[in-house]
Amino acid sequence: MKYPVGVQNFEKLITEQYVYVDKTDLVYRLAQQNVCFLSRPRRFGKSLLISTLEAYFSGKKDLFKGLKIDKLENDWTEYPVLRFDFARGNYKKAGELNQIIEEQLYDYEKLYGRDENYKTLSGRFLNLIKTAEEKTGRKVVVLIDEYDKPMLDVLGKDLEQENRDTLKGFYGTFKDADAYLRFVFLTGVTKFSQVSVFSGFNQPDDISMDTRYDAICGITEEELYSYFSEPIKELATKNEYTEDEMKKELKKQYDGYHFSSNLSTEVYNPFSIINAFKKMFIDDYWYKTGTPTYLAELLEGRNINMQKLTGQAYESRYFVDYRADAEDPLAMLYQSGYLTIKEYDRRRRVYKLDFPNSEVRKGFLSLIANSYFNKQSAENDNWIFKVDDMLRESNLDGVRDAFTSFLSSIPYEANKDERAKDFETHFSYTFYIIFKLLSCYTTLIEKQNSKGRADVIIETDNDVFIFEFKLDGSAEEALKQIEEKQYDLPYLDDTRKLHKIGVNISSESRTVEEWLVAD
Repeated sequence: MKYPVGVQNFEKLITEQYVYVDKTDLVYRLAQQNVCFLSRPRRFGKSLLISTLEAYFSGKKDLFKGLKIDKLENDWTEYPVLRFDFARGNYKKAGELNQIIEEQLYDYEKLYGRDENYKTLSGRFLNLIKTAEEKTGRKVVVLIDEYDKPMLDVLGKDLEQENRDTLKGFYGTFKDADAYLRFVFLTGVTKFSQVSVFSGFNQPDDISMDTRYDAICGITEEELYSYFSEPIKELATKNEYTEDEMKKELKKQYDGYHFSSNLSTEVYNPFSIINAFKKMFIDDYWYKTGTPTYLAELLEGRNINMQKLTGQAYESRYFVDYRADAEDPLAMLYQSGYLTIKEYDRRRRVYKLDFPNSEVRKGFLSLIANSYFNKQSAENDNWIFKVDDMLRESNLDGVRDAFTSFLSSIPYEANKDERAKDFETHFSYTFYIIFKLLSCYTTLIEKQNSKGRADVIIETDNDVFIFEFKLDGSAEEALKQIEEKQYDLPYLDDTRKLHKIGVNISSESRTVEEWLVAD
């Protein structure tokens, strides 16, 4: 099986017989519309989707033989297709955006002709569309890949307004060209509502949260098991897992994306999945490609409270439309793929967001922890590994000592009069980061029963650990709460050994003061 790592050209993928997860029924449905926009994280297959549409509208019927669209399309009309790719280019250089548009316009003007009376980029673009329609007798298809990159590259920089104005004029062409257009499709990471393409006459249909297109990019679980059954077995054998265990590992590591209120359709990260099968190794492939520059610069020097961001409900407008706000980076984190939809309240029509999977959670929290704890990522990771090992060995004395030393080593400054108040927030967020990181390696239970929710429940193969933490209280009080709230009720018939641990943290010493394990 040939895995298309880095292959974004549909024709090459088909003719050179790479594995292709057939999305052509969705491509056909999409192609019946007029003007559309799709937002998806980087490396989710947006460029391949653009290339597939390009092949379809170019009438390349033979490429689609045997695919789902072959039974849906009868005409295979060839349209003039204008494809603009903004993924390439360094838009931090003055004049780069104009040059890249100029080069791509020039290539099509050689094909359809150029009228020297049109001097501006928008004027040439409009004339190109008209000329292509006149010469072919068919309306024009325009495909724009990574439409937003020229703006993302210069957020907060001197060129931001210049690039924005250039794109406003260029994309604004669609309003005047409507009579000549068959289909317009734009992809990107963010939805810049201020750009003229998203306002006025030719407003595109934003399909980013349309349940019909949840799976148009990425790999669903059904597709994973259908197309990749053999590599799953091979990967399981190599790693000494059963097939079911490997499926669970892949799900934990790469699944978890939801792009609408339809939570039944879970999407796996295609870049990581394809790399894992090609290399026969589980790794953080998507995260290791690097945090986008615009997001890294937005978060630089900030203590981002992920507990707060993921702990409340939002209407979609708070995370779908573009917002470059360092104080509230929710929209950028969602659009970039670091957060995804995890809950939907249909009555209130609000959403809760969280990390999609272990790969993203581990990578991003390590980045946050490095800043928050003022420790190197490797040091934080090694500590997590040690605690994970101790839990699997039921070494609760070791876990206690590890927490005591780690908490006391974290720098913390607060005015003495406000110590307790400030430390409560610090204490809460510290444990949030620690246990979220730990959940990448163990099963962390966050569900509550009718009487409340334990602070932390961790499951391993042989043990269940129920932790209750108190700040300036007592460990005995913490254990009493576990009993009164019956946090152990779901585990009474469990064959694993149950451990109930009460912990008190002192705001004065800023570390573990009492640690009691129930008999």
